[in-house]
Amino acid sequence: MEHGLRPMVLQPGQALPQWTIAERMAHYKVPGLAIAIVRNGQVTQVRGYGVREAGTGDKVDGDTLFSSGSVSKMVTAATVLRLVEQGKLALDVDVDTYLRRWHLPPAPAITQGSKPTLRMLMSHTSGLGQHGFKDYAPGLPLPTALQTLDGLPPAKNPPVRFEYQPGSRAQYSGGGTTVTQLVLEDVSGQSFAQLAQAQVFEPLQMKRANFENPLSPARGNIAKAHDDAGAPAVAAPGWQSMPELAASGLWVSARDLGLFTAALIRSYRGESRFLSRRTAEDMMTEVARSGRGLGPGLEGAGPTRIFHHGGSNDSYKAWIEGNLVSGDGIVILTNGSNGGHLGREIRNAAADAFGWAINPPVRTVALDYSDPRYHDYAGDYQLDGEILRRQGIAPPDQPRPLRITLDAATQRMQLGDDDFSPLLALSTNRFVAPDLPAQALSRQLEFHRNASGTVHGVTVDVGSARFYYVKQAPAR
Repeated sequence: MEHGLRPMVLQPGQALPQWTIAERMAHYKVPGLAIAIVRNGQVTQVRGYGVREAGTGDKVDGDTLFSSGSVSKMVTAATVLRLVEQGKLALDVDVDTYLRRWHLPPAPAITQGSKPTLRMLMSHTSGLGQHGFKDYAPGLPLPTALQTLDGLPPAKNPPVRFEYQPGSRAQYSGGGTTVTQLVLEDVSGQSFAQLAQAQVFEPLQMKRANFENPLSPARGNIAKAHDDAGAPAVAAPGWQSMPELAASGLWVSARDLGLFTAALIRSYRGESRFLSRRTAEDMMTEVARSGRGLGPGLEGAGPTRIFHHGGSNDSYKAWIEGNLVSGDGIVILTNGSNGGHLGREIRNAAADAFGWAINPPVRTVALDYSDPRYHDYAGDYQLDGEILRRQGIAPPDQPRPLRITLDAATQRMQLGDDDFSPLLALSTNRFVAPDLPAQALSRQLEFHRNASGTVHGVTVDVGSARFYYVKQAPAR
């Protein structure tokens, strides 16, 4: 695996590169990395690569602490499910009945009287907004969970409020996860950090994992934050704080996160008491309107059935994944802003080395874009709200259009303006976008040409999710 890193998509005639981990760490300017490998529900290998701080000899090992970003939500979900099994919470009860210090904001007309539940909060179908949160540099005051929810200083985010009818569609919501944190604290009478320690870290012997923010240097063996040039990102002690604990505040080692991933796999297989098999199966089943279960993202079927979750704070990128059939999995933690790109290549190498039936390299074909047949692929495409409504899904209030550009002179077709990727051909009307950020699976697009020869739309596939877009007439 250490000598088999590769991209997901290969251009015509491109040989499989077989990069080393050291080569790609240098390429992406990621100083430090830790990996845990899970085989058949057990952690079998944990290794560190590089250094905790650029320019030093402080090596990363399997017990080095990294910020894991939104992987925190997986620990939060497991904590909720443990309390559900203990009879202290229920998945389908109005969460406002559990809250004591804060209550859900008045429901606007769009909620139509629907009430969010823990099942909705964990599957990001609650109707609450606020995708993610900004990091806090050393020395800055940190908001409480209440200040975060109401958008009050020193919180950097706007108030967490309803944006659509609960249960009607999915929208990733760190704000919703912060509501979950409040539910856990109000019901248990413990701080969120204490509860996670008692319900997850101690039962699984996760000895380094914690939700301390700001993280004390006294814990030792901590990977410091680095920017996209591989330089230290912040002043002493060298890392940011993530006060939205349940959403993004987990500090953890690769060894500990491997133990957690393995425990979820074994629970699903009925081999662990951490969660009952029935609860783990619920966790690993998609909630309608969402590609997520009760916490994890889910992909594949049969031997390719996997759960996963990524984490992306400013200077740290993380990934966990487990195969529910084979019992194999991987944990990847990095301390550089470009770590997400590196993580995807490591994931590919692991799949090849360990024989996982996922992520085979996708080979593209060459097209001559000077041919006028391809010119009308270019243009703006709007999400088809009518199809969403027929599926019972409320369209976003302001859906982002897709913009496709084509430069025949440079033989280049591209998707997007801000987050952009080249579009590489798989056939004359199907393309892959390999470079969009934070994608576990490459995004594929299929253009639709009607019987009159006109391109009228495009289907976008991301994993098991499918979206339909209609081409817009050029502005006059």
